[in-house]
Amino acid sequence: MPPLFTLSIVLLSLQQGSGPIDWKQVDRVLGRSGALQSDVYRVGFPRADLQIRVGSVSVKPSLALGSWIALKQTAEVGPVINALQTGGIEQTALHNHLLHESPHVVYLHIMGRGGAVALATTLHTALARTGTPAAPAAQGPPAALGLDTVQISQIIGAHGRVNGGVYQLSLPRDGPVMLDSIEVPPAMGVATAINFQATGAGRAAVTGDFVLTANEVTPVLRALGSNGIEVTALHSHMLAESPRLLFMHFWGEGDALALARRLRAAVDHVSLKRS
Repeated sequence: MPPLFTLSIVLLSLQQGSGPIDWKQVDRVLGRSGALQSDVYRVGFPRADLQIRVGSVSVKPSLALGSWIALKQTAEVGPVINALQTGGIEQTALHNHLLHESPHVVYLHIMGRGGAVALATTLHTALARTGTPAAPAAQGPPAALGLDTVQISQIIGAHGRVNGGVYQLSLPRDGPVMLDSIEVPPAMGVATAINFQATGAGRAAVTGDFVLTANEVTPVLRALGSNGIEVTALHSHMLAESPRLLFMHFWGEGDALALARRLRAAVDHVSLKRS
């Protein structure tokens, strides 16, 4: 059986003129609404059509099957930027994030520059080639999460949010991440992500990725391994970012608070923005 795909996409929208982008036009093209996070517009495409299992865990889309795009409006002009606009969307990585999952899933990372609506149109066409479902209908009140998110947040040292039955934490790096002359915000995929999915009786499955500079890779790898967290992949997501970043994906199962403490041992080796 050929592998299935999810997409994690970073897009820089080059809007001519000084007016703001009409994100509702982007929503109409993509067929679903996004959310503005600071100056980044992020739209999720959870693969709710997939029934993925890792061992005994049935993986929720928001744990590790969440395709997404992020767009940031920039004000750059000039011949170089015009040339980049006409260059299309480039593929920056194709690889796994999980191990032992069934069916096999691979992740395609891309980078694009251009008008927001034009980028959205291209992405809509690409997503139509997959089984990604249409935007879900409005849901009722969320079910109980089954996790002590207050303690998890205190242990990790960051506040999270509940999304699709998963507790998600985002830990931005200390210092800017640049792509050419543009700063890439944490919401565009350059923050360490830690996701908890309850599996019952205070237990959880945890996955995500650490966003690391080269000198942080070995300490984090050792901290995860010595604490029973499996490293599932180590690779790049972008091509020309500064500083150069590597993405270390992981998987763990067990007592939710014990997992949080094990992950904190790795978090402490990463240069993070402290609130």
